[in-house]
Amino acid sequence: MSSAVLDSIDEIRAMVRKLAREEIAPHVRDWDERSHFPREVFAQLGGLGLLGILVPEEYGGAGLDYRHYIAVIEELSAVEGGIGLSVAAHNSLCTNHILLFGDEAQKRAWLPRLASGEILGAWGLTEPEAGSDAGGTRSVAVRDGDGWRLSGAKNFITHASVGGVAVVVARTSPGTDPHGISAFIVPLDAPGVVAGKHEDKVGMRVSDTASLVLVDCRLGPEALLGREGEGFIQAMTVLDGGRISIAALGVGIAQGAFDAAVAYAKQRRQFGRPIGDFQGIRFKLADMSTLLAAARLLTEHAADLKDAGAKTTRASAQAKVYASEAAVHIAEEAVQIHGGYGYTKDYPVEKFWRDAKLCTIGEGTSEIQRLVIARELLGE
Repeated sequence: MSSAVLDSIDEIRAMVRKLAREEIAPHVRDWDERSHFPREVFAQLGGLGLLGILVPEEYGGAGLDYRHYIAVIEELSAVEGGIGLSVAAHNSLCTNHILLFGDEAQKRAWLPRLASGEILGAWGLTEPEAGSDAGGTRSVAVRDGDGWRLSGAKNFITHASVGGVAVVVARTSPGTDPHGISAFIVPLDAPGVVAGKHEDKVGMRVSDTASLVLVDCRLGPEALLGREGEGFIQAMTVLDGGRISIAALGVGIAQGAFDAAVAYAKQRRQFGRPIGDFQGIRFKLADMSTLLAAARLLTEHAADLKDAGAKTTRASAQAKVYASEAAVHIAEEAVQIHGGYGYTKDYPVEKFWRDAKLCTIGEGTSEIQRLVIARELLGE
């Protein structure tokens, strides 16, 4: 990687770190307790080009690559994981799906609005009966004249109640064949689209999560993304990139928890000495640091493969499972280092702990990642 690219990544890191610490950090506890979605922050992020970081300049985006993108996610998540999650879902799922599989008219209609932050994007894959079994999609799309009529329910959808557009997968052929699933661009203000239950989550409470219900939603022919029957394959391709962003989310949360633990170990005194003087604390910090470094390298490796145009299925899954589980462990150890104070909301580590767990579930559980890795290794 050229020194110019590395310099630009460092510049973006510094810019996002400054924004996160000055504009987000003072509000983290309040927003978390109220499950408040800070639209003003997303307006700022859109103005800085961070909501279209992977979108080419011709469509109003920043035209940067995955190494820049994961740096943004890390820096945001080191302060507020929910905002990191929302930026990841907007960029790598909805926006990226349209970028990868949309035709020219679809790209010009939606990408500039998404990249600027005029609207936020949602991605509708998960259903009550189709979580890890994404091929079990039951939402249906039937032909209606020259267009389509969609009905069904999606759950755990980021930005379902605050977004402007969603990419939704639905079954266009009866049965259980994944090739009978197609993808559609669905404006969230279209008749028949309703945001359902808002989830009261343990962590990531700043990120909007709700169900999405479609009742005889009539769409024109321009709503179909790619060819009919390609939706499942498209979704799996999108997830390869999305898992890199969840890995970066885990790295960022782990970094925030680790930094808090180091600072506390320096200032907290017991037996007349900083607790960082004790071997038990030192060993914890050493192990946390090593896990964090390994997670970051795996994530950067997957991002480099993505930027090179190489297949990333195995690398994305490896980065995602390792970084997410490392984040949970590092955050838990940060709580342990804080002792009783770590279990209170007076210190930030309990929130990092709560936020980290989602990384092992969203965009494919840790168990699914291990299946993906094994299938790749065995050539299945």
